[in-house]
Amino acid sequence: MKPRLQTSLGQHLVMTPQLRQALHLLQLSSVELESEIAAAVESNPLLDWDETAPISTLPVSERTRDTDDSNAPDSAEREAAQSWEGDGDERWPERGASGGHSGDRDGDSDPADRMVQTESLQDHLFWQLHLSTMSARDRNIGIALIDAIDDDGYLRESLDDIAAALLPETSANAAEIAAVLCRVQRFDPAGVGARSLSECLCLQLDTLPAATPSLELARRAAREQIERLPKLGTSGLADALGCTVEEAASALQLLRSLDPRPGAQIGNVPHDNYVTPDCVITRQNGVWRVVLAGSHAPRLTIHRGYEQMIQHCGASDAGYLKGRLQEARWLLKNIEARGETLLKVMRCLVRQQSGFLEFGKRALRPLTLREVAEEIGMHESTVSRAVARKYVHTPRGTLSLKEFFDSGVGTEGGGEASSTAIQQMIRSLVEAENPRKPLSDARLAELLKAAGVPVARRTVAKYREALHIASSHERVRIA
Repeated sequence: MKPRLQTSLGQHLVMTPQLRQALHLLQLSSVELESEIAAAVESNPLLDWDETAPISTLPVSERTRDTDDSNAPDSAEREAAQSWEGDGDERWPERGASGGHSGDRDGDSDPADRMVQTESLQDHLFWQLHLSTMSARDRNIGIALIDAIDDDGYLRESLDDIAAALLPETSANAAEIAAVLCRVQRFDPAGVGARSLSECLCLQLDTLPAATPSLELARRAAREQIERLPKLGTSGLADALGCTVEEAASALQLLRSLDPRPGAQIGNVPHDNYVTPDCVITRQNGVWRVVLAGSHAPRLTIHRGYEQMIQHCGASDAGYLKGRLQEARWLLKNIEARGETLLKVMRCLVRQQSGFLEFGKRALRPLTLREVAEEIGMHESTVSRAVARKYVHTPRGTLSLKEFFDSGVGTEGGGEASSTAIQQMIRSLVEAENPRKPLSDARLAELLKAAGVPVARRTVAKYREALHIASSHERVRIA
C-alpha cells in the first residue's frame, strides 16, 4: 500500500494535565491543600497572596448571586461560616495557628480530640467493601484479599495462599477468589489489588474513556512489553507494537501519567495534624445549609506585576512567564472546581441524611457512593475522592464525611436500616439490661426482630464486638 498523508477532524477525550491536577486536588484534605497551595506560590512567580481580603470559598455563581441580591433568603449562606445557629448570638470562631477552635461546641475543648486519625489503605478499602453489595461469603473473601494487599496497593500473595488462610471458616477455590478480586480491583484508588506492575497499569487504563488517544497501544505495551520498556525506548516500542514512532511516544506518555504505586496515595497524613473542617453545616430557620470553611485564609491571586511584564520582556522570558501564567490560571480554576464538587457532594449528603443531623446515629439511613454519584451526576470514584480525608463541622461535632455513608439491612416493613443504627440499638439494649442477667446475642437478635429489624445472631455478635461490648457472661455484675 502506498503511504500518503491525510488530514481529518475528530473529537477526543484525553487525561490532560489540567484534569490530573483537578483529580489530585480533589482528593487532598484541607491541610494538604494548604501545603499544596503554599508550594505552588513558592515555585510560581505568577501566583501571589492577596492579604487585602479574605478568600471566598463559595463558587463563582453563588458569589455573583450573593453580591447582586444581599437581601435574598439565600444570602444567609454567605454568613453561615460566622453564624452558627443563625441567630447571630454565637460566631464561628477564628482558627489559630494550631488549627484549633476557641469555644469548640463539640462538648470537649481538648485539641487532642481533633487529631487526624491516619487512614490506612486497608481502612479505605474496607470502607468501600462495606458499602458494596455482595454476599457474606464473598465479603469474607474480600476481607482476606484486602488484608493481603500491601501499602503500595499490590496483592503479593497467591490466590491459593489466600484460599488456605480462609479455612476452615470459608472454603473457596482460586476461581471464586479471583471473581471477588475483580470487584476489589474496581475500588479507589485505581490499580489497587494488582498482582504485577503490568496488571496495575492495565487497571488504571481501563478507567480512562475509550476515546483516549493511544489507549489500546498503551494497554498492549503494559501487557506485553512492560519489562522491556527501559531497553526498547520509543523506536523499539514502535517496532514491537507495529506502529509509528509518534503513536508509540503517545502511548509512552500515557503510561507515564499513571501511578505505579497507587496504594501510596492513601495513609500519608502525618499524625501530628489537627482536623480542619472542609465544610460547615448550619441550621437556619429550620433549613440545613452547607458552606465551605476557610474564610480566614488569604486570597490566592495572579501577580499583576509579572503579568504586565509579559508584554515588555524578550521572547524567551515572555514564553516562560506565559507558561507560568497558564499554570496559575489552571490552579485557580481547579481549586474553584474542587470547592464546587465538594459542595455538591455535601448538599446531597445533607438531603439524604437530614435525620442523622437531627436525631443522631440511630436515624442514619443506608447510603452508598453509587447513590450519591447518580444523584449529582458524577462517577463513583469522583465521589470517593471528594469524601476521602474530608471533615465537616456540624451541630453534632466535627465529623468525617465517611460517617454519612453506611450499608443497610432489610427490615420487615420493606425498608432498610443502616448498620450504624442497628449498632446504636444494640448499645441501648445493653445499657438498659439487667446487670445480673445480661442479654445474650440470641436474645438481642430476638429483640431486634421484634422491633422490625431481623438480623442473625452472628450479625449481632459482629456488631457487638465492633462496639467493644463484652459477651453476656463477661457482663454479669452483682447488683
